[in-house]
Amino acid sequence: VLISAAARARSVATTKMNAHSSRSHSVFILHLSGRNEESGVSVEGELNLCDLAGSERLDRSGAGSDVKRLKETQAINKSLSCLGDVFNALGNGASHIPFRNSKLTYLLQDCLSGDGKALMFVNLSPTHESSHESLCSLRFAQRVNQVELGKATKHVQYAGKVGGRR
Repeated sequence: VLISAAARARSVATTKMNAHSSRSHSVFILHLSGRNEESGVSVEGELNLCDLAGSERLDRSGAGSDVKRLKETQAINKSLSCLGDVFNALGNGASHIPFRNSKLTYLLQDCLSGDGKALMFVNLSPTHESSHESLCSLRFAQRVNQVELGKATKHVQYAGKVGGRR
């Protein structure tokens, strides 16, 4: 029910490149917790599912002729650029990671730092006309693939007391 409501609220429009173009990102965060009654061990975690709107060139999408679509395209491209900056900083071991540069990166901060893990699927167009966008997407995925987010750690809680990381 919740995901259906979010899907209905998501901005989608027709462009020259796509009949159902996502005009926004969609992020679903599932908070999980469990407790082993026998041992008293509790664990917590988060699963972040993100459907990112694809970057697009204004000349190909035709979004530049509509002020609303132009602003959406600029916002999409800016947030994807900020996400790329975060992955670059993580990959370079920078002391400052620019998570606060966009709402998207701020929202994903927990899963992209510490003991978070990420998996990315890239959707490509098979058409020759879209080869430039496909190549850009593959290069972005390659940059992301080079980033090691950190070694997973285990947070254990015994009978209401934090047992620390293992």
